[in-house]
Amino acid sequence: MQNRDISRAVLAVLTVVFLSIALIACVVGGGLYVWARQEGLSPITAIRLRLSLARHDTELKTPAGADPSYHKFVIASGDTASVIALNLETDKLITSAKLFLDYVQYYRLDSQLEAGTYFLQQTQTIEQIAYALTNASAASIPFRMIAGWRLEEVAGNAVDGNTLLDFSGADFLRVVGPGASIPPEFKARVGLPDVLSNGKPPSLEGFMYPDDYRLQPAITPDELRDEILKDFNDHVTDDMFQQAAAAGLNMYQVVTLASIVQRETAALDEAPLIASVYLNRLRLPMRLDADPTVQYAIGNTRDGRWWPSITQDDYYGLSGVPNQSYDTYLNDGLPPGPIASPSLAVINAVLTAPQTQYYYFRLGCNGDGRHVFFTLDQQAEHANFSCQ
Repeated sequence: MQNRDISRAVLAVLTVVFLSIALIACVVGGGLYVWARQEGLSPITAIRLRLSLARHDTELKTPAGADPSYHKFVIASGDTASVIALNLETDKLITSAKLFLDYVQYYRLDSQLEAGTYFLQQTQTIEQIAYALTNASAASIPFRMIAGWRLEEVAGNAVDGNTLLDFSGADFLRVVGPGASIPPEFKARVGLPDVLSNGKPPSLEGFMYPDDYRLQPAITPDELRDEILKDFNDHVTDDMFQQAAAAGLNMYQVVTLASIVQRETAALDEAPLIASVYLNRLRLPMRLDADPTVQYAIGNTRDGRWWPSITQDDYYGLSGVPNQSYDTYLNDGLPPGPIASPSLAVINAVLTAPQTQYYYFRLGCNGDGRHVFFTLDQQAEHANFSCQ
């Protein structure tokens, strides 16, 4: 009888313990499920994936590398999430294919990854890359052009320097360089002549609008040209064309002068004064004597640089400067066309240049790129100006 009572007591204790454990398991399991619950996933899968993401939270938020350049990444039609994850890891855009796969499965992105061409950075996290790959239409090629570049610099720096484009700088020059077919509407709007004053065919020199662009994947040279010209038209407004006409100039002449001012200007606030000097010289009339036009005429034939150092002999063709029609020490008026692409600010500086008595300027002595300006009466002071 005593043994039977002991057995009942032990059984009662074990029952309580079992029920307690079961209750705790239910509470914990329920809590885990509430914490990990994701629509469309089974409880076990949701908990497994959520625990994985929690354990690797730091890795999720840490980019694979420090290289900010863009890398082309292609998702082919039919690629599974597993294939995409392995390709990302192979391209060193993520550090763990498994973690990427866990992330897209947990957040139900695995079925939303779109076929297409993307441009990704090592500095993006797994989370950022996962969401980026759900919208192929948003993918674009970053493209930048700098004010003051001539066409060859655009081709070499912006096109050849961009590994995401499917064509070369030489391909681009064929649609914007001398003799290229220029869209007639644009040609008419800016007043671009059929033949330049030196008898050469025109180009789109000067009209490669400096800006940061986002280009569509697989863009062609012609499409890039049209994108740039559209940007020029969007920024150079009808009011600016009217300002040019009021000054007796067409936009081609304004851009030609602005291209010279751009190359002369280090401090942007000086651009209106520099423009006033050249406008005063044109009105007198008086030769522009602009060093950048001599540099443009020389090109990269001297030392491989597109804007080489020049000497006084270069001004007057004594050193065999090629393409002398652009040398404004030798020729009256504006050169045959622009020598570089000016910024909008510099185009406006030409259009809104103040009335001044300045006809000369020299680089100042502070080493900051600023200039000293002189009137006609100060011609001797200009000629003898020295920082010594």
